[in-house]
Amino acid sequence: MKTLWHGGVIYTMAVEGETAEAVLVSSGKIEKIGTYEELKGSADQEVNLEGKVVYPGFVDSHMHMIGHGEKLLRVDLSKIDSSEEMKNQLIRSTAELAEGDWFIGEGWNENNFPDRKIFHRTELDEISRSPMMLKRVCRHAVLANSSALDLAGITKDTPDPEGGVIVRDNDGEPTGYLLDAAQDLVSGQIPEVSINYLTNALKTSVEDLLSFGLTGAHTEDMGYYGDYSRPLQAFKNVIGGDIKFRAHLLRAHSVFEKMIESAEYDEPFIDPGAMKIFADGSIGGKTALLSKPYNDDPSTSGVAIHSDEELKQLVAMARRHGEAVAIHVIGDLGMEKALDAIEAHPVPKGKRDRLIHAMVVREDLVERMQKIDVALDVQPSFTTSDFPWVIERLGEERIKWAYAWKSLLAKGLICAGGSDAPIEEVNPLLGIYAAVTRRKPYETHEGYMPQEKLSRFEAIQLYTSGSAAAICKEHERGRIVEGFDADFSIYDRDLFEGPPEQILEAQVEMTVVAGEVMYQRN
Repeated sequence: MKTLWHGGVIYTMAVEGETAEAVLVSSGKIEKIGTYEELKGSADQEVNLEGKVVYPGFVDSHMHMIGHGEKLLRVDLSKIDSSEEMKNQLIRSTAELAEGDWFIGEGWNENNFPDRKIFHRTELDEISRSPMMLKRVCRHAVLANSSALDLAGITKDTPDPEGGVIVRDNDGEPTGYLLDAAQDLVSGQIPEVSINYLTNALKTSVEDLLSFGLTGAHTEDMGYYGDYSRPLQAFKNVIGGDIKFRAHLLRAHSVFEKMIESAEYDEPFIDPGAMKIFADGSIGGKTALLSKPYNDDPSTSGVAIHSDEELKQLVAMARRHGEAVAIHVIGDLGMEKALDAIEAHPVPKGKRDRLIHAMVVREDLVERMQKIDVALDVQPSFTTSDFPWVIERLGEERIKWAYAWKSLLAKGLICAGGSDAPIEEVNPLLGIYAAVTRRKPYETHEGYMPQEKLSRFEAIQLYTSGSAAAICKEHERGRIVEGFDADFSIYDRDLFEGPPEQILEAQVEMTVVAGEVMYQRN
């Protein structure tokens, strides 16, 4: 069946401003591009776009698909803007909780509170005696009440685990605030969820992603939820058949070799990705690894998740299997250590390493990145979430090379755009708007670090050709070109025209994957 798409504005994204009049699709691929008159005789059916605007399929280059579904199903704390409101929400949400049942909340962020309050376990105890774990927005910290700490065996005498911190009060008692690897002590006590639960969360997620015009996502879910086979089975249960979506699975280092040996995928819609490694934590939790102490807390420079030797050993493991790595690096010292490991064990030909977040860099680190085959996964919405408080955390000098997407592109580095959902909102238009304006929606100032604003073409490229290049598929996805996958994100208006707020107000009309309509408005 050959389908001719015509009657709208079709941006190829191959060259800035280039459009096509008509696109002929067959067997999930773009067969030919030309005029309507040239192609109409080859089509079995036609889709008249009636003035709608088509872009190559938007792909989120870094998120947690099952986690996004869980956020949609659980209590969402991410939009709460005061500690009092958070307390009231927790009281309401736990009112009918059965004794002994776990309560899990998602996305709190003390930087949104006027008092910057981080709750103490005893305050959570007053709300509920059932075990409680509240995930910070960055997912590099949790709050736990005393019941949860008791189940985890965390006491005054419990040592900090490697790569983590048990925050303590002046008496040495745990406060309930657990950073990075210390989270695992509590999360490991939560009863294992069923594959049906994972399937439901993932189905909820995919339906939501399609409704936002996303045709695919690079996702990290394989290091959670027990054995990797459980989330992998959920992906197979949801994607394929009636639901088409391109899920590129990063493989956590803890399960990587096991997946190499025995995992089977359903390509081209579920495919294996690089080994995922954490080098450090987050700026919000003060666990991103910096070369100098935090400006607002000189007692810490962050947390290294692995020793230098361990990091190199993990990269070497990936290389033994001919694979790339995807390393979470937020602080400049975290980046330095990641580059040391990559340079010691270069990426195999035909593969490309990924540095996820790359939020705080230095000029010498950029020069090193230019010499290797690497893509940077950036999250433009972090700019609007983290400014202005991040300035006091990093200081004026260090901020010059922080969140510097324009400068990184100008240096010739490949950048891909994502949300890190459920940490940020998954709508790619929010990311595009943030990249273009560097301010929160509908604010009117010139933007935070306005010299780092991207053009609309550059911003959209992050989610199209950038995401494709991050997984070495720039020759088959990310542009509307003959021979490429027929994945389209179709909107009711032109994202290149009008004031920037037009980007926010655009409505998804259709989401097309492999030539098939997976979402249609109304």
